[in-house]
Amino acid sequence: MKVAIIGGGGLVGSCAGFALQTGGIVRDIALIDVNQDLADGQALDLLHGAPLLHDQRIYGGTTEQVKDADVICITAGLRRKPDESRLDLINRNVALFRSLLADVKKVGHKKDVIIFVVSNPVDILTYLAARELGLPAQQVIGLGTVLDTTRFRALLAQKLDVPPTQVQVMMLGEHGDSMVALWSAAQIAGLPLDKWPGVDQAALLEIEKRARTSGAEMIKKKAGAGFAVGVSIADVIHDIALDSHRIQPVSTLQNGAYGLFDVAISVPTVVGRKGALQHIEIDMWPKEKTALQKSGAVLRETIEKVL
Repeated sequence: MKVAIIGGGGLVGSCAGFALQTGGIVRDIALIDVNQDLADGQALDLLHGAPLLHDQRIYGGTTEQVKDADVICITAGLRRKPDESRLDLINRNVALFRSLLADVKKVGHKKDVIIFVVSNPVDILTYLAARELGLPAQQVIGLGTVLDTTRFRALLAQKLDVPPTQVQVMMLGEHGDSMVALWSAAQIAGLPLDKWPGVDQAALLEIEKRARTSGAEMIKKKAGAGFAVGVSIADVIHDIALDSHRIQPVSTLQNGAYGLFDVAISVPTVVGRKGALQHIEIDMWPKEKTALQKSGAVLRETIEKVL
């Protein structure tokens, strides 16, 4: 499998490239950036470590590299400021994103390509990509709340002193201020969280708050996330490459699940080689479903204003 990363010279794109390299699952990793020297340098840096990792082809290049890519991962975009919501990025990023989509259409792509949007505001840009590229909706996915979910799990594991891999809890909805913590389905090693020894409701709510604001915390402390978003991106791409049919909270175009229509938003989604294969609807607390629908309304309102 070949993955082309548009924005591969930047922090997020290069961290995604490194995560894909260490994973050893995809065969080709192409880093594309408006600063071609930077992309070439990042690719060369990765290539230098290849003898200690996996036999892969890693290189820089131009947008021409998307022609034969199986996955086009778009990470390029302007960064969020510490006091700026992700949705505030729209007016600064939509024009840039449209130009990237135009480049992809001009160069051409494989019929079964998966477009994987990471750039923020990811839900709006995923919707835009689905609308403008003319691909089947299932072939356009956004990172959505995958990173938020990963952060949520990590912070909860740290607080309860349990293995992070055994914590299961999701963030759904918008990748932003209106995201929804799905406490009703939270588990540790398959055991209900609300039965776990020493669980304190106030502490749990504090963890949720920190998970929600982790993006701003990363920007304040180190200019933005890199490692965690890199492995989150690779996790989804590996599910595509391996046709894993794992459930991920990726952002995709909705047509009725949870009462959501004509908006790209994160709900539990089966991910495989053909992209978003199925949306999974489960029972949740009424307040969670209401919050999820409100999150969809926030995004729908924004779409109507800016697209």
